[in-house]
Amino acid sequence: MLEVKNLQKTFQSGDTTVRAVRDVSFSAQPGEVVAIVGPSGSGKSTLLALLGLLERPDSGTITLNGVVVSGLSPKEQTERRARDIGFVFQSFNLIPNLNARENVLLTLEFSNWDKASRVERAETMLAAVGLTDDKLERRPSRLSGGEQQRVAIARAFASEPGLILADEPTGSLDSATGKKIFDLLRETAVTEQAIVLVVTHDRELAARADRQLRIDDGVLTEAIA
Repeated sequence: MLEVKNLQKTFQSGDTTVRAVRDVSFSAQPGEVVAIVGPSGSGKSTLLALLGLLERPDSGTITLNGVVVSGLSPKEQTERRARDIGFVFQSFNLIPNLNARENVLLTLEFSNWDKASRVERAETMLAAVGLTDDKLERRPSRLSGGEQQRVAIARAFASEPGLILADEPTGSLDSATGKKIFDLLRETAVTEQAIVLVVTHDRELAARADRQLRIDDGVLTEAIA
């Protein structure tokens, strides 16, 4: 379970204090996909950075599976991020000189699993997103945009994290492919019992999530069931 309470984050921009996230509170359950929507500059990216332990809040708490991760030391946060948080980006962020299987295996490099178990898990996750056979051997340049994002999703889920953070994961895909990728995230969230938070500008895609949270000027202003 993810529980966020009274989260605050401010930045200095010259002489101006920017309150990027203001007293944000919400929770999410395993297997749930939550869309976070709002205009540019509303605080979506800052909130994602806080949840991904890439930024520290000024105040408030982030609790993941019973652990107050926002209060951990930087070293502990790095370890927690590698083990318990997966990321999916608009630009895929795949390593160009590695094939699909190797890109997923890279995430498991520092796991406690033996090599055979890592390979099995990588291939299982790639099969779960619809990539098998010769496509496992292809480098990103030989995969379509939708296939590259499927590799990125397999990579994000490979280490069995409790939380997946997806930042505009369909932004560089055409509409039809974007819907398929979003639905794939939903299906994988249920199968893997992970929480998936998706930042998106696409209202149609957001409506496919289990819930929508809207943020304006750093304030969580509405939740649509």
